[in-house]
Amino acid sequence: MTTPQPPRYIPGTYLWRKTVSQSKQDRTESVAAIFGRVLTAMVTPFDGDNAVDLVETENLAGLLTRTGWNDGLVVNGTNGESISTNDEEKALVVAAAKRALGSNGAKLIAGVGSGDTRSSIKLAREAASAGADGLLVVAPYYSRPTQAGLLNHFMEIADSTELPVMLYDIPQRTGVRIEPETFAQAAEHPRILAVKDAKGDLESSSWVMRETDLAYYSGDDALNLPLLSIGAVGFVSVVGHVVGDRLRLLLELHRSGRAAEAMALHRELLPVYRGMFRAPAAASVKTALAVLGHPLSSLRSPMVRLSPEQETCLLADLALAGVGRPRLIKAAGL
Repeated sequence: MTTPQPPRYIPGTYLWRKTVSQSKQDRTESVAAIFGRVLTAMVTPFDGDNAVDLVETENLAGLLTRTGWNDGLVVNGTNGESISTNDEEKALVVAAAKRALGSNGAKLIAGVGSGDTRSSIKLAREAASAGADGLLVVAPYYSRPTQAGLLNHFMEIADSTELPVMLYDIPQRTGVRIEPETFAQAAEHPRILAVKDAKGDLESSSWVMRETDLAYYSGDDALNLPLLSIGAVGFVSVVGHVVGDRLRLLLELHRSGRAAEAMALHRELLPVYRGMFRAPAAASVKTALAVLGHPLSSLRSPMVRLSPEQETCLLADLALAGVGRPRLIKAAGL
C-alpha cells in the first residue's frame, strides 16, 4: 500500500496545490492517513541511573503499537519529559522508537518544541535524520510571541525539512494561544497539515475546522469524543498507554454513527481521564505501566514519583474503569 504524501510544495509560495474535485473531507482524510488517527504521546523510559533506556523505549513503542492499539506515537513531547532531555538523547529516542515501528507500519511523530526557532529547526532536522515520519511543533513557550512571531516560527520550521507538521495549541503551558487567523495563515504552508488541540475551546476549534483544511486531533483526553463530534479525526492521547484499544473502539463507534455506544464508552473512560491527570501525566503513566507489569521507569527532576496518596487514587480510578483487572484491583486494595 502506498504511503500518502503531503501536498506538493510550490517553490516561492506557501500555497497548497489542491484539486478542485477534492472535498474538504477528502483532504482531511488524506492527512489522517499520513499521521494515523489513534496516537499516544509516549513517555521516555529512564533506567535506575536516570539515563534514557533505549531498550525499554523500543519495547514500549512496540507494545503501544501492537495490533488494535495505536496507529502511531509522539515522542519527545511534554509527556516524554522533553524539557529534561538533551538534543542527542532526543535523536536516540526517535531512532529507538523507529526501530520498533519499522516492522508494523505505525507512524512516528517527533516533538521539536523549544523556546526559540533556531533550536526547533535543529531538532526538526535531527528528527528527520533519525527516521521520524512527522513533526509536532508547539508554540514557543515562556517568551509569549505575537501572532506574527508564532506564524514565522511555524513557517520556518516547516520549511526546514520535508516532513509533515502538526501544530500543538496548549496555551496553559506555553503562555500564548494560537488564534484562528494564525492557523488559517499557517494552513497555507503545504507541510502544515494538522493540529493537536489542547486549548479546551470548542468554538475556536470549530471555526478553524470550518475555515481551513487542517486535520484536528484531540490533545485533551477528556474532550476526545466532544472534539470528534465537531470534526476532529483522531487523538494524540496520554491514556492511550493503558486503553489504546478502547480509544480505537471509541473512534470506530463514532465514525460508524453509533453515537449512544460511543457516549457510553466515553463515560466508562472518565475515571481513566481523571486519574491520569490528577498529577503530572508522565508520573501517572509510569506508575500505571509499572503496576501493569512493565519495568518501573524513573523520572527526571523536576518530575517526581507519585506520593502514596496519589498512587492510591490513580489505581482506584483505573480499577474503576476496569483497566488491568485483576492486577490493578488488587493493587488498589478494592
